[in-house]
Amino acid sequence: MPGASTGPALTLGQVGSPHGISGWLLVRSFADPPDSLLDYEEWQLAAPDGRSRTVRLIEGAPYKTGLRVRLEGVADRNAAEALKGWWVRIDRKWLPPLAEGEHYRDDVLGFIVRNVEGVELGKVDYFTDLPAGAVMVVKGAAEHWLPVTRQHVLK
Repeated sequence: MPGASTGPALTLGQVGSPHGISGWLLVRSFADPPDSLLDYEEWQLAAPDGRSRTVRLIEGAPYKTGLRVRLEGVADRNAAEALKGWWVRIDRKWLPPLAEGEHYRDDVLGFIVRNVEGVELGKVDYFTDLPAGAVMVVKGAAEHWLPVTRQHVLK
């Protein structure tokens, strides 16, 4: 996720387009399950240019392939449009513990990736979600888009 950084908060979504004229937003969730992002009342929003702000989730629900939310202080379409592209980050202390073999995406950014023959492909730069599933983007001498499945990610 370009613009997402590691630290005390983890990137669990991205603000999309405004929805209507009353400040509602569409959000792409990276949480599993996606609607679990609605369990957190306080969101840290991080702009691609480095600005950030903390907002309170007023209400939200699953909507098509993402979420539809209303945030405190976002009362109209213009305010919602100004947040398009911002990352949704949740303080790590509020996140549930992980089971064996699970990880948060932010925690593997920068890891070296090798194929089954041991050839280094590069480092994990970011993740993106496509209709067929999540993809890990690895940058080295070339850029590789690798599906994030048990078949493709062995360890």
